[in-house]
Amino acid sequence: METLLARRIRLFVESGQVRPEVATFVRAELEVLAAEGCAVTEDSAGMLTSHLLMALTRLQDGEPVEEFRADDVAAAELADHPRAVRRARAVSIRAERALGAPLPESEISFLAMHFAVLRRDTP
Repeated sequence: METLLARRIRLFVESGQVRPEVATFVRAELEVLAAEGCAVTEDSAGMLTSHLLMALTRLQDGEPVEEFRADDVAAAELADHPRAVRRARAVSIRAERALGAPLPESEISFLAMHFAVLRRDTP
């Protein structure tokens, strides 16, 4: 994993914002993306990383996760990215198994948009 992205994850843990098991889960998901040929760097995946770390932490803590208000817009945008949607759903299933925290539908859409952008920006 790129040094800057690894530092981002480490800072979230060291500051107490996320639990180590959440960081481990997110790190593993990023490593799978990299193994599949995605450019997983601070520039390309920093926002995805922060978003997933914090969303999973909020869910584990029992905090409400805000609904994404543009669900129709997201659905239209994601219609051309079924692979990204499938990946986001798979991440949610793995998160539920590993952390007891499934992502709500609005978070799955938001995560899918991150994946679509990551795929688009990978040469």
